[in-house]
Amino acid sequence: MSQIAWNLEEVRKRLEAAARRAGRNPAAVKLVAVKAREKIAALGPGVTWHLVGHLQTNKAKAAVELFQLIHSVDRLHLAQALEKAAAHQQKIQEILLQVNLAGEESKSGATPEAAPELLREIARLPHLRVLGLMIMPPFLDPEAVRPYFRALRELRDRLRQLDLGPLPELSMGMSEDFEVAVEEGATLVRVGTAIFGRR
Repeated sequence: MSQIAWNLEEVRKRLEAAARRAGRNPAAVKLVAVKAREKIAALGPGVTWHLVGHLQTNKAKAAVELFQLIHSVDRLHLAQALEKAAAHQQKIQEILLQVNLAGEESKSGATPEAAPELLREIARLPHLRVLGLMIMPPFLDPEAVRPYFRALRELRDRLRQLDLGPLPELSMGMSEDFEVAVEEGATLVRVGTAIFGRR
């Protein structure tokens, strides 16, 4: 067994254990392996690709061509660019709304206060479908970021009460803290280093 295969199996075991600790079905959490070094064309069809990093508006067309789910939509102008590209490609583009709960200037994301109106505006764009929320919390000890994961889940629940969609997906948690994220309700965890090692 290769090192990557062994790492992947260990991450899966940790993910399942975290889900069970929280009384959740491990199958409700998807593992998103973050491996940007490999080109999409090299792996061919049959692989689902997610865009998890910051997306510039001028790259919207390429993003819609390549990715099934875009995790990092954080402003209306970007959503409108994705809408235009998706309409041109006759595609419904699935997206997540990135939220900046910590108020960090160095990170993208809509404020929690702006999220309801932004979701309402995006809902008017017929070629976009918002599946949920995403967060990139501060780089802290796993227990120190737990409140951010909990706050994202609570924000999602409030947005549901405003009839802003079911928003089933919560993209939160990376190599250092994905177990805590799962315990707090993550449905998508973005893991790179724990599988592929340091780059």
